[in-house]
Amino acid sequence: MRNALTIAGVELRLFLRDRSNLFFVFVFPLLLVLMIGLQFGEGATTGRVAVSGGDSALATGIVRELETDDVRVSRPAWDDALELLARGRLDVAVRVDDAAATAHDDGGPVRLEMVRGSAANAQVVEQDVRSAVDVLRARRGQERALEAYGVVADRVDDALSQAARATSVPVLEVRYVDELSKEFEGLGQFDLGASGQLLLFVFLACLTGSATLIQARRLGVVARVLAGPVSAGQLVAGEMVGRWAIGVFQGGYIMLASSVLFGVGWGSLWLSLLVLVIFSLVAAGTAILLGTLLGTEGAASGAGVGLGLVLAALGGCMVPLEIFPDTMRAISRITPHAWAYEAFADIQRRDGDFLDVLPQLGVLAAMALALAALGGWALRRSLARAM
Repeated sequence: MRNALTIAGVELRLFLRDRSNLFFVFVFPLLLVLMIGLQFGEGATTGRVAVSGGDSALATGIVRELETDDVRVSRPAWDDALELLARGRLDVAVRVDDAAATAHDDGGPVRLEMVRGSAANAQVVEQDVRSAVDVLRARRGQERALEAYGVVADRVDDALSQAARATSVPVLEVRYVDELSKEFEGLGQFDLGASGQLLLFVFLACLTGSATLIQARRLGVVARVLAGPVSAGQLVAGEMVGRWAIGVFQGGYIMLASSVLFGVGWGSLWLSLLVLVIFSLVAAGTAILLGTLLGTEGAASGAGVGLGLVLAALGGCMVPLEIFPDTMRAISRITPHAWAYEAFADIQRRDGDFLDVLPQLGVLAAMALALAALGGWALRRSLARAM
């Protein structure tokens, strides 16, 4: 047992000493969590709008109304706004020229030049801009009506504010929410991205490590280890535990860093760690099996990355399983990622306990045992042929 743990420790140290892993292990996963959270998570802005033109009451009012609705607003020049729109960095560009500003001040019809981008939510953002202009026009109409009745300009704002306080605000009561909305209710802005990237990078970290096993065999390191007081079984156990330790380290780091930096909630911590431990064993068994079936480091690295990305995509790490069609949802069941994804969903979103995630843990444990046994058998057979 001591020899196996020594070999596992060597594998983990080699993984951490590889400078090429510094970015992909410590930085890249968190960048993806940040990007996914900013783009899709709860609390993200509802659009990006550029308002070009002078500092008129109309332009200032549009900016204020949009920012109230959590729309990100900038004030570039018109040519710069069109360039940003063409690059996909804006959803809508609006130009408030002098004629539009004057028409608004006079209470007349307002004509604005507005260009919509090609993003999926650009049409919704355009409607937000139209609604903001309608609110400002209604406000200006109220002001002009009060002025026509002889209310002095200094008291117009006070009169409108007093009328607003005396008016009862409509209450919206939601009686039905679709099932998809219920699935993500209460989920933090970065929670979904964090769990998906954890599964993706744990599997990738283990699979890309299969190349080191091939390199060790090719350079004769395995033969020299077996020449000492180390049995083939101990070597197999050490390699397996080493890959498992790499996966647990990668996943544990993502859980800790995402919690500290982004406030990600992992629900029951010990249950989340249990999912990570069993999922890492699945990845370790797959890595050992891949390292014995392929003959070169380049082939193992390429196959590991390709297989890891495909399984992650099928398992809901890139697009949530909840929006998969039924056929794709059924196909995803062949991946360990899908079972781990559902376990994290129960723990994070529904405060699930051990019994709630027991089916997912059972399937993952069965996969882990099967792959560990198959990978260990393949490695032992490879070592026997080498000797």
